[in-house]
Amino acid sequence: MGLALVTGGNRGIGFEVARQLGRDGLRVLLGSRDRARGEAAAAALGEEGLDITPLELDVADPGAVAVVGPAIEAAGGRLDVLVNNAGVYPGGRASRIDSDVVEETWQANAAGAWRVAVAAIPYMGAGARIVNVSSGAGSLTTMDASMPAYNVSKAALNAITRVLAADLRGAGILVNSVCPGWVRTDMGGAGAPRSVEEGADTAVWLATLPDDGPSGGFFRDRAPIPW
Repeated sequence: MGLALVTGGNRGIGFEVARQLGRDGLRVLLGSRDRARGEAAAAALGEEGLDITPLELDVADPGAVAVVGPAIEAAGGRLDVLVNNAGVYPGGRASRIDSDVVEETWQANAAGAWRVAVAAIPYMGAGARIVNVSSGAGSLTTMDASMPAYNVSKAALNAITRVLAADLRGAGILVNSVCPGWVRTDMGGAGAPRSVEEGADTAVWLATLPDDGPSGGFFRDRAPIPW
C-alpha cells in the first residue's frame, strides 16, 4: 500500500483528494495548518474505513516542513504521491497591493509548495508523483487584474512545476500542475458550478498516472490548458 501526502487536506478540494486517494488504496498523511481541524478531518475519513494520519503542517512556515521527513519515515520511509494543495486567496488591487499580502501569498501558495517538495523528494523514487494544485488564474494567457497576489503566486507555482519536472525527469518522478476549476468550497463559495468531487478528479488522475504519463504539464478536466 502506497503513501500520499496531501497539504491543506482538512477541507475542500484537499479533503476530497485525500478521500479519493484513500479509496484508491493509499495511506494518506493529511496535512493541515490547524492541528484540531486536521485531526477532525482525518477522523471523519477514518470512519469511512480509510487509512488517514493527520499531520500538523503550515507550509508557509519555513521551519514547519521539518516534520515532513520524520512523518514519512514513521509511515515506512517512502512517499509515492505529494499533492501540494494548501493555499490562500487574498484580494487587493495590483496597483495598490500591500507587500505583506504579496509575501504571505507567495509563502503559502508557491514557496510553501516548493519547500514541501524539497523536503519530500528524498523519500520519493521512480513511479512517484507530485501534483501542484494551481489555478487558471495563474495562466499568463488568460490572467486578468482580479486577485493579483493569488494570480501571480499561481503563475509562480506553475513555474515551480516546470523546473521540478525537468529536474526529476531522469528519476522517474512525474510533476504536473492542475486547475480544479471553480469549485464549491469555503474558498470558491456556494455559487461555484463544480462539486468538490469534480474539482478533485484531475488532481487524483495526475497523482495516479502510469509511468508513461505526462510531466511538466498544466491540466484541467484531464486535458492540457495554456500556461
